[in-house]
Parts: sequence; structure tokens; C-alpha cells
Amino acid sequence: MQPGDQLANHFRLTDAQKGALAKLEIKTVRDLLFHFPFRYEQGGGEASVSGLVAGQEASLIGTLEKLETKKGWKSRIPMSEGYLRDGTGRIKLRWFHQPYIAKMYADGTLVKAVGKVSGKDGKIYLANPELQKISATEAGLFASQENLSKKLSGRLSTQSGAADFQTFSQDLPAPSKFFAQYPESRGITSLWFRHAIEKMIKEGALEMVEDPVPFELFKKYNLPTLKTALVWMHAPQNLKDAEAARKRFAFEEVFFIQLERQREKLLQSREKSFAIDAPQKNIDEFVGAFPFKATKAQERAIETILKDMKSGYPMSRLLEGDVGSGKTAVAAVAAYAAVSTRPQGQSYGALQVAYMAPTEILAKQHFESFIKFFETFPINIGLITGSGCYKFPSKIGRGKSTAISRAQLLKWVANGEIPILIGTHALIQKSVKFKHLALVIIDEQHRFGTDQRKQLARKDAHIPHLLSMTATPIPRTLALTVYGDLDLTLLDEMPAGRKHIITEIVKPDQRDKAYEKMRDELKEGRQAYVICPRIDEPDPDKAFALMAKSVKAEAERLKKDIFPEYAIAILHSKMTPKEKGSAMQQFVEHKIDILVATSVVEVGVNVQNATMIMIEGAERFGLSQLHQLRGRVVRSNHQAYCFVVPESRGEQTLARLKALTTAKNGFELAEQDLLQRGPGELSGRKQWGISDIGMEALKNLKLVEAARHEALALVKKNEHLLQHPLLKAALAQKALAHHFE
Repeated sequence: MQPGDQLANHFRLTDAQKGALAKLEIKTVRDLLFHFPFRYEQGGGEASVSGLVAGQEASLIGTLEKLETKKGWKSRIPMSEGYLRDGTGRIKLRWFHQPYIAKMYADGTLVKAVGKVSGKDGKIYLANPELQKISATEAGLFASQENLSKKLSGRLSTQSGAADFQTFSQDLPAPSKFFAQYPESRGITSLWFRHAIEKMIKEGALEMVEDPVPFELFKKYNLPTLKTALVWMHAPQNLKDAEAARKRFAFEEVFFIQLERQREKLLQSREKSFAIDAPQKNIDEFVGAFPFKATKAQERAIETILKDMKSGYPMSRLLEGDVGSGKTAVAAVAAYAAVSTRPQGQSYGALQVAYMAPTEILAKQHFESFIKFFETFPINIGLITGSGCYKFPSKIGRGKSTAISRAQLLKWVANGEIPILIGTHALIQKSVKFKHLALVIIDEQHRFGTDQRKQLARKDAHIPHLLSMTATPIPRTLALTVYGDLDLTLLDEMPAGRKHIITEIVKPDQRDKAYEKMRDELKEGRQAYVICPRIDEPDPDKAFALMAKSVKAEAERLKKDIFPEYAIAILHSKMTPKEKGSAMQQFVEHKIDILVATSVVEVGVNVQNATMIMIEGAERFGLSQLHQLRGRVVRSNHQAYCFVVPESRGEQTLARLKALTTAKNGFELAEQDLLQRGPGELSGRKQWGISDIGMEALKNLKLVEAARHEALALVKKNEHLLQHPLLKAALAQKALAHHFE
């Protein structure tokens, strides 16, 4: 059995199974071998219903009866209930918060149920059991899986794999049985995966899998070889082996990402860029014209960026700072330095800057900000969006811009008459041509690589400098891994006079008090956001629908019962771009007092008059996301308020939300979010192209730093990886999967 063989050549697959495997992107033997379990069920010994006692882990084989969807009598928690019957009796089955289970199985289905016996003797039930459909002949196959695992694990090396990196979870005593639970799709189950992988291993699939990573690396860090790790992933004898295998694959994934990033950084360092060397006197004059005093953090960032751009090699820097920390001002200084520098060999003209924002409304906001920064400096600034083009300064009046045709704007950009061009992705259209593009500034889009910069520069032999900016708090391990080719600068200081936002966790009996505080602020002419997890109300007939506040219903309730005298509007992702832009613009112009929205406003426009935000169902958001939402109301020197309203009152929920009231900044919250909720909750992981195991590694700084160190050493020694052809081939394949550029 070869790794590249199609599964259909070795397994008799139904149409449903083929569809499920296609959905999971599993086509070959290798794909299946690398389809890893996300957890392991610890089953007790085979038991009969008549011998069960509360507290034991049990594995039962029997038929299902009377499955139904219902809600808890007092708690109103949606659940599924039913019975499992064997030859000695029957026991109740309960799945809390999983009402869909009852619709997945028909009465009379033969299953294996693995779970914990709960309740009291006389009234016991199996809580949240794992069900696996089986045939009468399959009932005896489970024991063979355990025997296979023992046999294979005995043949392979028994490296500990736990010496150099702290494990991802606490060691647990080795149980008698483990059942690997895999990501599933309708038509395919974990039971099928276990039997299919067992068959492949028996037929020698492992013997044909080659390890692309040099053996000495895994030996150095005491991690298992590829063949050993694959067995330990699918059929571990104990959790220690499973953890060692996961660490091995986590190290490999981070290593490959680092290898790609470090190689890209090395190659990029050999490219030419513009040597931007504006006189310090001019820079001091520009910064001195700010309507505020620059913070120490801003001064350090400006100094670092100017030093990078002076070198003549392409700068690649990520500027990270909380909302309101002054990133746009730093970007304006970098832009001013560029446009104050003459193109090489010329005594006239200026280098050019492209400033890209993710949305049209943000592009307009940055345009208006740059107008204020450059009001007393004779620099032409253009704005290009899907809805129109503008130029500053205008002949109509000082400090104003004027609408111009797209053709005229593009002509002036092409001949260098407009040194600074701000826009959305319209900037990278083929029709946009720069004469001397020296600096690209990107807002909230960090994976803007060398190829895209070359595309922007078009025919120029120089690669422009890159300044990428984000207000999204990024854990250190993520920054080291995904943004390994970017140098990181932190703005960890807020402007003078900016008041610390008051964040309060609102209990059920305190809601009226929070509304009164909002009313006081509204009377003072301020504005507010109300954030809800849903757009529409949940269907009451669907027991498993998300029971959370919705934008539409909450807006109606607030208008009818709480704030009838104020203008209220809604904003959510199902609205058209034009509708969203209109709602946001009305809020900016204070035609709306309260904007009820989903988290679509997380990265949003600057509304200085908005000083309050109430976040409903707050436990449904990550800490970093809550911090981003809260940042919507810290754009001025007015006192800002954030009211956090959880739906549940559990200790864990309250402890996590309390971090919002105590953490000093977004960076600290990002680290807490990673530790508390786990890597699976970090937004954007699909965009980063990292698997669940790779994301898990982000909790392990030591592992990330080790993988980074080894990748850098290997690239410096042999950038083309000619000594490791398997590694080079694997890297090329993974680069396509990650699509970082």
C-alpha cells in the first residue's frame, strides 16, 4: 500500500463515505494517515447494564430505544434522551446541549456506547456517551484494535518524547483502553477511521512513508520518529505517548512555517530598496506639528522605522498597538520621510507611498487623518476606492479635498505627481501604476509578501519597504511563528490625557443601572454601541439553536422599552456593503445615537463621540475580540465605558471576563486568551493555514523558539536545501497549503 494510492483502490466506499471523505479533503492513503484524532475516549471494560454502578466508566453494546429531543425541567437546557438495552436490562442515555443526537439514530440501532455512569444507584444514566454504530459481527472488533496497538508499539522505538518541551496537558494515569475520536463528516465515523487506519498499518502503509525532517533534529529534542509518532497518534497505549506524538507533529509544522519565513527573509534581505533618508530637521518639524505630543513608544517606533528605511534594503515591519495608541501617526511620519526623499539621480520629484486599508470606510478615515497631518505641508494625497476618487489639497479651500476622475488620478500617480495614494484593494489593480513606489503601508493585513510588493512596484527594480499595522493583540508565539519574516514593533503606551476605559461586568439585577449610565452619557450628546452574538432571533422550534440575543430583536426592544427618545439603527454582516457603509456613515455624522451590531464593528471606523459599548453574551467572544470591540470607544479624551453582559454566571466565565477589568493592555489579554480558551479560539487560523496541532503548539513558547532556531540555522547553512531533497519537496507542498503570499 503506497502513500499516494487513492483510498478507493483499497476500500469499498459508499457514495456517502466518498462525499464525507471529499469534504474532509481525504483522498489518498497518506491523507488518511495524517487525519489525526482530536481527542481520545477512555473506555472502561466491557460491561452489562445490570452490573453498572454510579461513577464507573463503561463500554456497553446494545440497541437504542425511545430517543427524543427535550429540555431540562428547571434548567431548560436542550438535550437528547433515550435508552440503551442489552440482554440484562436497559439504562437511560442523556446528552446535554446536544439535542441533535436524537435525530441521528433510529430506534433499534445496534451501537457501542462509551461514557460515565452518573446519577445515584437506582436512578443511574450514561452521561454524554460516545455512540458508534456497529453490526453484529463488528462487536468483537474493538478488542483487536487494542491488541494491534500493543503489538505495533512494542515493535517501534519507545522514546519518551517528553524531555525537552513541557507537555500540552497534564500527564494522566494510563487507562486500559483508548478510542481515538476523529474529525467526522456525515457518512463517516470515528469507528470507520479506526478500522481503516488499522487495515492500512497492517498492510504496511507505514513502511512506505518517508520522513522529510532530518532525523538528527528529532533525536536532539527527544521526539519520536515519523513511524512511531503515527502509531502513537492513532492507537496510543497511554496518554504520554499520544502527547509525545502531538509534540512531534507540532514541532514539524512550526518548523516548516519558520523554514519558509526565514528563507523568504534571507532572500528578501538581498533585494534592493530605496534608501529613504529625510533630514532629521524635517522629521522633527513634521512631528512637532502634531496636535498632540508623541508618546515615548511612538518616538521609539519612528526611530526604528526610519533607521530600517535608510539602509537601502527592504524593510518588513509589523507595528502592533492597541486601538488609540497612535499607529496612524507613526505611519504618517514614515510616509513623510519617503515623500521628502528624492528619487535616486533626480533633483526633483518625490518617492511614493501606497496606503492600503481593508474597507472603503477605513480608507476614507485614513485619508482624512493624513489630510490633518499634512495640512501645513505641500504634499499631494490621493484616495482611490470603488465609489470614487479624491485629491488633497483642493483649490477650493485649505484643508479640503476635491473629487476627481479615476483616469486623472491614475495619470497623476503614474507620473509621480501624487506621492501618497490611499485606498482599498483597488490599489493593486493593474490599472494603478506608480513611478517610484518606495513604501507600502498595510492596515490589518500582515501577509502581504514580496511578490505582492513586486506587483505593486511593477517595472521598478526596487522592492518597496513594508509597514504592516494591526490593533489585533497577537500572542508572542503566533508573532514568532506566522510573522517570522516581519520585525515586530510594539506601541505599548497610550497618548497623554487618554482616560482608562471603565469596564464593568453587569449582573442580571444591574442591567437597569447600566442603562441609566448610558442614558446620562446620551443626554451629554455621546453615542453608544450595543453588540449582540446573533443577527436574527433563534427559532423556538429548533431545540439546538443558539439561544443568544439578536441584533434585530434587541434593537426593537431598546427602542420600544428603554431608549424610545433616541435614534437606533442596526449593523450586521448580512447587510450589503452599501447598507453597512450608510449605517456607519450615519453613526459617524451622529444621525444615529445607538448602533446595535454584531462583531462586524470589531475593526471599524473612528467615531470619537462614541463613549459606551454594551456587549451582550460576552462569554461567546474571546478576550482579544472583546478587547477589540471595547477599543471602539477609546478614540477620544472623553471617559469611556464598557458594559460586559454574560448570559451564564459560571465561575469560569466570570473569572475569564474579570481579566478584561484587570489586564493592562491587549497583549496581556491575548496571552491569557491563548492559555484560557486554547488555540482553537484564536480568530483567523484558517487564514494562517495552520492545523489544529500547529495552533496547539502556540501555547508552547519553548517549542516555537526551538523550531525557529533550527529553521534559521538550516537556512543559513543551506538556503536552497539541496542537501535535504525530501525537506525541500515537503516545504514546497506546504507553502501552497499555507498560501501566505
